[in-house]
Amino acid sequence: MEDLFLKFTVGILKLNKLVQRIKVAEMKKFGLKSVHVMCIYYLNEHRDGLTATDLVKLTLEDKAAISRALSGMRQMGYVDYNSSSHNAPVRLTQKGVELASYISTRIASAVDAGSENFTPEQRDFFYKSLISISEKLEKYYNDLPKHSGQDGE
Repeated sequence: MEDLFLKFTVGILKLNKLVQRIKVAEMKKFGLKSVHVMCIYYLNEHRDGLTATDLVKLTLEDKAAISRALSGMRQMGYVDYNSSSHNAPVRLTQKGVELASYISTRIASAVDAGSENFTPEQRDFFYKSLISISEKLEKYYNDLPKHSGQDGE
């Protein structure tokens, strides 16, 4: 009998670890960490700017990690924001836009490498399935009895 739980959880954990390692390897030469990849990605997608709160929601990172990431990226000249204003919009600088372009190219290469044996239809099915599983598990989690006192995080 197949152990679907084991296949699923180990597969997802391995994918997550590999993605994190790829982010670390790609960002090392810029003095950045994996958390910076998603911040820069989302800021590039929202050129009008995003607040730190927006980035927390989008990246699924905690507030302190985003705060540290933004501070470091600001010091390195990748983003700009008014640090005296609470939750001010953060925008990429020209240097940040150039890094975002590099990141986009590397993301495309990684996605292509990860799905090189997929037909376009298989790739579409895979992503639709992944999103569906994520949504169903989120609903399952949200429907768990709240009196358990543990959230597993």
